[in-house]
Amino acid sequence: MLSGAKNSALKLLAASLLTDEPCTIRRVPRITDVATMVAMLRALGADVEHAGDALRVHAGAALNGCAPYELVRTMRASIIVMGPLVARLGEATIAMPGGCNIGPRRIDFHIRGLEKLGATVEINHGFIKIHSSQLKAAVVPLDYPSVGATENLLMAATAADGETVIENAAREPEIIDLCDFLRGMGAVIEGAGSSTIHIEGGHALHGVDHEVVADRIEAGTYLIMGVATGGEVTTKGLDPMHLELFLGKLRGMGVDVRVADRSITVRRDGPLAPIDISTLPHPGFATDLQAQMMALLSLAEGTSIVTENVFENRFVVVDELNRLGAGISTSGHHAIVEGPRALSGSVVEAPDLRGGAALVTAGLVAEGVTDVGAVHHIDRGYEDLAGKLAALGADVTRVGEGPRTGEGPPSSLSSYDEASPGVRAGAGGGGT
Repeated sequence: MLSGAKNSALKLLAASLLTDEPCTIRRVPRITDVATMVAMLRALGADVEHAGDALRVHAGAALNGCAPYELVRTMRASIIVMGPLVARLGEATIAMPGGCNIGPRRIDFHIRGLEKLGATVEINHGFIKIHSSQLKAAVVPLDYPSVGATENLLMAATAADGETVIENAAREPEIIDLCDFLRGMGAVIEGAGSSTIHIEGGHALHGVDHEVVADRIEAGTYLIMGVATGGEVTTKGLDPMHLELFLGKLRGMGVDVRVADRSITVRRDGPLAPIDISTLPHPGFATDLQAQMMALLSLAEGTSIVTENVFENRFVVVDELNRLGAGISTSGHHAIVEGPRALSGSVVEAPDLRGGAALVTAGLVAEGVTDVGAVHHIDRGYEDLAGKLAALGADVTRVGEGPRTGEGPPSSLSSYDEASPGVRAGAGGGGT
């Protein structure tokens, strides 16, 4: 069973700041990014309680508008508190965001959009200061369908006087989940999932009980791992339409893909065919699956070309994949993947979240032992990766103990199988 989506849960937690009533968010993944966001909410004055996979957030009268630097610098998604804070308090002070080193994620879309809604924005000494005595509705065209900017504007617009229209809005399933959450709070929103979203502001918002949508990137990662090892993997809990283009690419490689209402099963018996992929905003091929797909394409019989159109540093994992025997070269925003390659175990280091998942994917099929270091990156977005892979039949061991949802992540993760060359995932079927 899949966890709740990282890229949705973080935004729903931020959205809970819009009301002074308690909000309950269910199926929250136990990952370090969530732990960081919980710490952020508490630093802002909200009470946060855990109950299994649910979080109860109560942002009462003690709420303040200053997001601390030491938290924002560790996670780019922290900037998403900007919209709800200015909506609720009329002001916010946010440090410039940090996070994975995958290239600049421009915040000017956020800032220009908030200025369109009547906010004043100043940037001094690495801090963004926003103020508005009363947000006002406007038509906000985005130059690029930025997910974060769309989310910030959605939340801010709930407090704007009149109807706000976001043009060229992001269309990701996580945007739809946020809109559903906001509507559950009492917001009036139309057009979620389309490129034009209408928000009628000024409605009083109240608490809500909401379950996070399933994580499509986690699903895609485990499906890729199953295909890579020649096993059979079933993911449960996700609408297959959220991965429609991705599943089409797997079919183009010769993979047997079967879908049901809320499940996806992949299986392959023969060789993999090469394909070309080009990342784009949803419904295009997700950039968050690009690194894992490169690992898979190194096993295909021929040359594949991967074009990265979203983040300029998404190829930072290439050198580490090549240490395992992959044949990948890059030129600008293109990567040429030569296959098939016989991968062999080595010591590698995760450069970022999705690159870490790609290295584990390669390690599962590499002959011998693969040690993947810096798994704190992986812990940011995958809940119990080793445990879920073990349930699929892989032999994966975490090296070094430490909390998996906060302070001091384990130092590395090893993949090996003493009975056969490499690690087999999904042997005899199974699901996650």
